[in-house]
Amino acid sequence: MASVPFSSPLRSLTLFKTNPNSYSSGPSMAFFVPSAKSSLGSSTCAFLQHGFSLQSLKFPGVLSKTRSFGVYARAATEKTIHDYSVKDIDGKEVSLNKFKGKILLIVNVASKCGLTSSNYTELSHLYEKYKTQGFEILAFPCNQFGGQEPGSNPEIKQFACTRFKAEFPIFDKVDVNGPNTAPVYKFLKSSAGGFLGDVIKWNFEKFLVDKNGKVVERYPPTTSPFQIEVLM
Repeated sequence: MASVPFSSPLRSLTLFKTNPNSYSSGPSMAFFVPSAKSSLGSSTCAFLQHGFSLQSLKFPGVLSKTRSFGVYARAATEKTIHDYSVKDIDGKEVSLNKFKGKILLIVNVASKCGLTSSNYTELSHLYEKYKTQGFEILAFPCNQFGGQEPGSNPEIKQFACTRFKAEFPIFDKVDVNGPNTAPVYKFLKSSAGGFLGDVIKWNFEKFLVDKNGKVVERYPPTTSPFQIEVLM
């Protein structure tokens, strides 16, 4: 897997602002994506420094025109993430409609990857800070990349919840590529193709979904959770 080195977690960021006219009142919403063209010279997560709230975000679903690391957006389909149902890590059917009105960060996770420790740690940190403010993380275990998620669902749950104190929802192990791709991942990939097209490249690829269930950004595995920021 090709990797993109970073000298610090937030060395390079580009701020994209949505149209302020999208709001009836209050400041415009913005989110950060990594960029090689600008630098804030900070290694500290900006939205952890400031008390930004996600509660009043409208998140109009505007796709940024610039794509870092060759990630390109495609037109969103008529469906939304809320039209899908999945099984959770305990085998129970879950309608993703329950997350309507929330911003989602969807990640394919693995327990034995070189990216595991940093991603789980940062995901857990973000979730703990923003879980009451309209933000959810949805984790989908996948064993398609180097066989790095070989365990059973109970083993995966124990690993994530015991070692990393993960409280965000973890779902049934799925395929994200190939003929048995889970329907929810078909939707995600068709909504935002990466530079390898519809192929998920590796563990911990990330999709940002707005409150209306539309994919607004896709991030490669090397993008740290702390580099994905949703701001007021």
